[in-house]
Amino acid sequence: MSASASNPALRAAVALAITAIAMVAAVLWLGPAAYLWVKAAHVVAVMSWMAGMLYLPRLFIYHCDAPSGSARSETFKVMERRLLRLIINPAMILSWVLGLWLVWSQGLLGQGWFLAKLSCVAVLSAVHGYFSAAVRRFAEDRNRVSQSAWRLWNEVPTVLMIVIVILVIVKPF
Repeated sequence: MSASASNPALRAAVALAITAIAMVAAVLWLGPAAYLWVKAAHVVAVMSWMAGMLYLPRLFIYHCDAPSGSARSETFKVMERRLLRLIINPAMILSWVLGLWLVWSQGLLGQGWFLAKLSCVAVLSAVHGYFSAAVRRFAEDRNRVSQSAWRLWNEVPTVLMIVIVILVIVKPF
């Protein structure tokens, strides 16, 4: 078995690099027509990021019930780490990189709706950071956040997602 086949983090990094190279090639080859391809890849990355951000706090809720050191707790640790490293982190990176290219290519920086959206995405990124720290705390059996608090945290990405979609589609200001 090769080193890359046995290392999921390496496979994720290779997939991220291939996607980035494909996007750069599309931009260079297609020129302005690359916009729709980059936009499609951005939407897929955002969907992947959101899927992980919606699922990870659910894992935390269930993990709270598992006794430290139990087989169930160890399984949750693996699930949380893999979800974060293999899906959520790469998807967030792609969302930001592709999104910033889209903003630059369309000159959206001065528009009010975009600045509001960017603020929401920055908050979502901060929540991502908080969830990343929680994965480390759970891995070290140091979680101090209650199940009910995780239930509230589970709603934060949902609310941000709704606001972001409304800002992008409706462009209210």
